[in-house]
Amino acid sequence: MSDISSERSPQARQLSKEALNEKPGQALSIAVDQELIDALEKPQEIYKVVQEGLLLAGGAAAILLQVANPGVAKGVNEHSYYEQRPLDRLRTTMIYVYCMVYGTRQEKESVIAMVNKVHARVKGPDYSADDPHLQTWVAATLYAVGTDLYQRIFGFFDETTAERIYREYALLAVSLRVPPELWPKTRKDFWAYWNKECETLEVTDHARDISRGILYNKNLPFGIRAVLPLARVMTAEMLPLRIREEFGFKSTKLKRAVYKVTLGLTKVTYPALPKVIRTYPKRYYMKDMRRHIKQDA
Repeated sequence: MSDISSERSPQARQLSKEALNEKPGQALSIAVDQELIDALEKPQEIYKVVQEGLLLAGGAAAILLQVANPGVAKGVNEHSYYEQRPLDRLRTTMIYVYCMVYGTRQEKESVIAMVNKVHARVKGPDYSADDPHLQTWVAATLYAVGTDLYQRIFGFFDETTAERIYREYALLAVSLRVPPELWPKTRKDFWAYWNKECETLEVTDHARDISRGILYNKNLPFGIRAVLPLARVMTAEMLPLRIREEFGFKSTKLKRAVYKVTLGLTKVTYPALPKVIRTYPKRYYMKDMRRHIKQDA
């Protein structure tokens, strides 16, 4: 089974450009929970997943799953510039995740405050980025796609490791202001929640517009545009079947073969790469984040 859709599968919100480029000296107005910062300082297992640049390959799938929720899709469609700056959402999500795992206490406070401030502005008559149910779904996609892709390449976690990683991903969810009681208590509860959500998601025209803005965007650098055909195949095959079809992606024998061969080659070659290469995106985005925080100081 190629999509992330059941317990049998191996298992930031956006920091807008506006928020990352706040004028120097402008105060961040939303307080940060200090107990949360304390908890985020001591992850034990999530490092091994988050450090891998491989996770970027699942970025488009995670975004499409997020916007398959109509409330998320409206927020992104109305408040983002995904056509003009198609990489911004991926960039800001990765900055957020890397900061929560690797950042200093001060950096985590700054980035969480930025996220909260941006979310406070993203609202309309029938949606709000502060809706805890939408925040729960966004955080769920980061866990589901990230751990699924990691295990497809590196192998399954043992039970103890899997539980620790799940608990530590819960901290990422809570740092997005997901109420702790909304985050499923166990992995079994999580996949029950996941399957239920996937059955009720509705891919709207907003979501399809966003998917085209990401996977067919002519504003992307040439090197990225060159691999978009493969990215479309890999992204589509990662999605649950019903969601894939609602986005208008057709699965064929050839596309499924391309997906399996690409995954197989990645499984053989990627772990053999030097760690300095595999972890380059982490260093790149952390440097980007620190540059913006320094500008705001």
